[in-house]
Amino acid sequence: MSSAEPFALTDRDFERVRRLIHDYAGISLGEQKRSMVYNRLVRRLRAHGGVAFERYLDLVQDAGSGEREAFVNALTTNLTAFFREPHHFELLARRARGARERGAGTMRIWSSACSTGEEAWSIAMVMRETGHPADILATDIDSDVLAAAHEGVYPAERAAGLAPERLHRHFLRGVGGKEGFVRIRAELRPLVRFAQFNLQGAEWPAPGRFDAIFCRNVVIYFEREAQRRLAGRLAAALAPGGLLLVGHAESFPSANPAFRPCGRTAYELTGC
Repeated sequence: MSSAEPFALTDRDFERVRRLIHDYAGISLGEQKRSMVYNRLVRRLRAHGGVAFERYLDLVQDAGSGEREAFVNALTTNLTAFFREPHHFELLARRARGARERGAGTMRIWSSACSTGEEAWSIAMVMRETGHPADILATDIDSDVLAAAHEGVYPAERAAGLAPERLHRHFLRGVGGKEGFVRIRAELRPLVRFAQFNLQGAEWPAPGRFDAIFCRNVVIYFEREAQRRLAGRLAAALAPGGLLLVGHAESFPSANPAFRPCGRTAYELTGC
């Protein structure tokens, strides 16, 4: 064992990591993710006094240790931004304006992998701007990023790309010890509810509940059968004519006859 690598990640340990994260979160890790696994989990080894990987993974499997959640959090990729893939938010705004013109009721929207909250708060901004009432559910498997999402405080540079009027309307600038940060304004907070949720878990929201679901840049980590099953569950969770918005490299809903394309990486529930 060299001083440069104080913790040895054996082939057996790595295969065990891959099996556990698949069991707990449905994520499939390839061999190329070995360095990522090492770099992220070694922090947890140090947090437990420098235990070896084998002993650490025993802790993960011990339900009484409380380490399982930290393990999943460490291996979950959380890349996000305000108004990432803006065409999705433009489509949502058109739907919301149309609903308002028809006098339709509250739109129910699900940000199913909300990470640190930028996606959910972007949805809330769109709905506030259109003036149509909304009930937004924001979920993630990672409890750490959910806490950050709920707090709604971000380094100012994370919002620097927003139009000045949008920035002024939806954010407060930090002062004193919070200088260099922005906070989501109180007016947006009633629109969004945060909850921990596993897309591969047994419990799901009630059928036909949502008018739009954002499920972006998630299934690239799932095996094909898991993607197929998820598409079916998302279809069941959408109201007739509801929108499903996926990541720029994802097309898994196209194999499900319940969906038809209605824009770039956007699908509409047809009810087939």
